[in-house]
Amino acid sequence: MTDLPTRFVLFPGRHHLLTRFQADYLRRLAGDEATVVWAVTSANHENTRRNPVAYHRREAAIERFSVLTGLRSLAVPIFDTAYTDAFAEVTLKSIAVATGLELTPADTVVACSTPEVAKLYERLGFAIALVEADPDLPETPERPWDVLLRLAGGDETWRTLTHPATIDVFERYRLVEAIRSVVNDPLVGDEGGLTVTRDYRTYVEAFASAAQRKWDSVRRYVQPGRIVDIGCGAGAVLELADREAALRESDLIGVEVARHLYQECLHKKAQGVFRNANVYFFHRNVLGGAVFKDRSVDTTLTFALTHEIWSYGRQRESLLQFARRIHDHTVPGGVWINSDVCGPDDPGRQVILRLAADDGDNPASPRLDLADLTSAEVRRYVSGLSTRARLDQFAVDFAFGFEYEPLADGAVRLGLGAAMDYLTRKDYTDNWLSETKEQFCGLSFADWTALLTEAGFEIGPASAPVRNDWVVDNRIAPVASLTGLDGRPLDWPTTHVLTVAHRPRND
Repeated sequence: MTDLPTRFVLFPGRHHLLTRFQADYLRRLAGDEATVVWAVTSANHENTRRNPVAYHRREAAIERFSVLTGLRSLAVPIFDTAYTDAFAEVTLKSIAVATGLELTPADTVVACSTPEVAKLYERLGFAIALVEADPDLPETPERPWDVLLRLAGGDETWRTLTHPATIDVFERYRLVEAIRSVVNDPLVGDEGGLTVTRDYRTYVEAFASAAQRKWDSVRRYVQPGRIVDIGCGAGAVLELADREAALRESDLIGVEVARHLYQECLHKKAQGVFRNANVYFFHRNVLGGAVFKDRSVDTTLTFALTHEIWSYGRQRESLLQFARRIHDHTVPGGVWINSDVCGPDDPGRQVILRLAADDGDNPASPRLDLADLTSAEVRRYVSGLSTRARLDQFAVDFAFGFEYEPLADGAVRLGLGAAMDYLTRKDYTDNWLSETKEQFCGLSFADWTALLTEAGFEIGPASAPVRNDWVVDNRIAPVASLTGLDGRPLDWPTTHVLTVAHRPRND
C-alpha cells in the first residue's frame, strides 16, 4: 500500500466486474477524502470476449459500488485506440476533457495491478498502488477477469468474490447468461469479429458494390412487416430496402456481430442515411441466444453469411442451430431468404484440374510462415504466385484440409469440391489468411434442402442452385480447365445458392 499523495486515486481498467477485495482495498487507499477516478478502458467495445459488458452497464455498477462503499467516484469512458506507449498520457487527457480534472503526480496515486500499464504511469512520476499485485498483501486475491471467467464457466463461487454492486447490475439486466454466451462463443473473436485477419475496409467495399445486385435478386420475395438482415455488414442492403415505398411502414433491423461493421451502421444512421424512422441495429451473434421473440419476424435476410457460420462453428451442427433459431423467430407464413456460396452436387467426385503456371512465380514449395507476415506482405507474396503455385499455398493455409495428387503433365487430381473451394477463393489475396479459414463448398443444394426441411421450413420454388458465370468467365476459365478422369471436359458446377424458405402457415 502506498501513502496517498492528496486528492485522487486513478483506477484504470476495463472494470467489467468489481470485487469485494477491490472495495476493501480502495476504502483503505482513498480514505474519507480522496475521489476514485475510474478510467474505464475499451468503453466503446461490448459483446466481445475481452469486453463482454457494455460501458453503460459497467458505469452503473461503479455508481452502485460507490454508494454501497461510501467512496466518492467519477467514471470516465476511455475509448480504445491502437497500442501506444503514450497510453497513460491519452488516458489523462481524456479525463481532463471529460471532467476538467488535471491529474498530476502531486495529487494522484494510480491503482493498477498490470505491470506494463503501471510502468507507463510510473514513467510520468505517479506513485503506484498495485491492488491485487500488492506484495504486502497476506495472500494474492483473484483478479476481476479471473472471477468473470469463473462466471463464464458456470462456477457459482464467482458470487462470493464479486461485490454486491456488480451482482445487482448483472441480475437486474440479465447479464450473466449474456456474458457466458459471448465468452464461450466459438464464432466470435476477442475483439468482436469472426477473424482478426479480415480487412474490413475491403470487405465493406465489396459488399456495398454488390448490394444492388443482391437486393434485386431477392426483393420480390420480401414480406413487409419486421424485416431483419442478419450479418448486415455496413447496412448496404437495408439502405436499398429503406428506399422502397412499399416497405415504408416496415421495421428495418440489422444484426451484425463484427464490431467494426456495427459501428459503421450506427454512424450511417446518425448521419441521416436512412429515411425510415424505424431502422435499428443490434450488435449480436444470433447463435449466442435469441435476438427476437418467437414468431415476431416476417422476413429474414442473410447474404454471404451461412458459410461463415459453417466455417467458424461446428459445420452442419452450427448451421442447423442457426436455421432453427431463424425458424423460431419467423411468423407462420414468414420467409427466410438466404443467398450464399454453394458446393457442387457431387463434391467428392475425382476430377483433373489443369492450372496456368506461366502467370506468376513457381517456388519450389509453399511457405509455412504467412501468419508471421503483415497483411500487405501476405498479399504481395500470394498475388505474385502462378495459379498453379497458389493451389499449393492454398492447400497449406486452408483450414479444411484436402488431398490432391500432382500428375506428370502438371495437372492435379482432386475432389471436385476441393477444386471449386480453391478456384472460387484464389483471387482473394487481400484477405488470404481470413478467406482460407472459410469453406465455400461445405453444402450442396441438396444438403441445403435437407437442412432447411429438418429445421422446419418449407422450400419455395424460387430456391435453386446458381452458377456465377461472370466469376467463371473472368476468374476461373482463363486460367483453369476441368475434366473427368476419362479426359472429357466438364461443365463448371454450381457456385452459389438462393433459398426462399417459409415457415408453414399452420405451424
